[in-house]
Amino acid sequence: MSSEQDSAQNQQEWGDHVSVLLNEVIDYLDPKPGGYYLDGTLGLAGHSEALLKKAEGKAHLLGIDRDLETLERARKRLEPFRDYVVTAHAKFSEFEMVLRDAGWDELDGALIDIGVSSMQIDQPERGFSFKIEGPLDMRMDPAGGMPPASSIVNKASYEKLKFIIGRYGEDPMCGRIAKAILEARSIAPIETTTQLASIVEKAYPAKWRAKSRNHPATRTFQALRMVVNSELEELEAFLKRILDHLRPGGRLAVITFHSLEDRMVKRMFKEESTGCICPKQIPVCICNHTPNVKLLTKKPVTATEEERKINSRSSSAKLRVVEKL
Repeated sequence: MSSEQDSAQNQQEWGDHVSVLLNEVIDYLDPKPGGYYLDGTLGLAGHSEALLKKAEGKAHLLGIDRDLETLERARKRLEPFRDYVVTAHAKFSEFEMVLRDAGWDELDGALIDIGVSSMQIDQPERGFSFKIEGPLDMRMDPAGGMPPASSIVNKASYEKLKFIIGRYGEDPMCGRIAKAILEARSIAPIETTTQLASIVEKAYPAKWRAKSRNHPATRTFQALRMVVNSELEELEAFLKRILDHLRPGGRLAVITFHSLEDRMVKRMFKEESTGCICPKQIPVCICNHTPNVKLLTKKPVTATEEERKINSRSSSAKLRVVEKL
């Protein structure tokens, strides 16, 4: 089958899903037959499938995803490699438990691709998109026990809403939006995505709406999604422990789509790749910190212009990679 036919078949089977920075991720992880690799955000398994193919179908893969529906589809996609693949329904911060259950100890590579998938966005009942009418949900794992976004929108105080939208959405209109939400919910509960999107849009000054490149609700929806799914907390927990499970020479690749997430990854990678981390005012090192990794990406890797044309989601993606010393 030609590459064009293969691409067409994948498009038919997997819809509009396109794995971001696919070639770059595989080049940096450089998977080998017999190696052990973790995909902490398996999604529809685009990165994992490419990783296994690069390793001649003989690398061991552990795929984790908190979205059960997505996980089931990924399992189907990876069926040709079933003798080498283990999957688990879990958060990527729970990878140590999954490693123990699989009987694995150390890894030759690990990947996480932070954010919401195109499949989740395209399903109205999941409530991720402000463009499509649906319940105000946004939970990546509806059975996971966390409350939906509607709970925050209808119950949180003005101060909390303002903080969430300002902190996680980095929206300068956070105060106006929080006030508009309180006024709207005092009349009737806000239950749908389009209801909230309309409220946020009207909260924006007309001049701002005219100049905005994106829909005014973009940042509010992003902020709520991050809080509902504890995304920053998940990332922090993962980063704190994953390096302990990499073999010397093992590589960690992280793709982020949000500036807060990228800054967290950048800071952690910098600390782990440097020696002394004492405050500058201390003249003599007392921390005895030694480098744990080597930075393979001095600056984040971003999508090419060609990829951005094919997949607009890739425009905000940033890839950072380190290698265990």
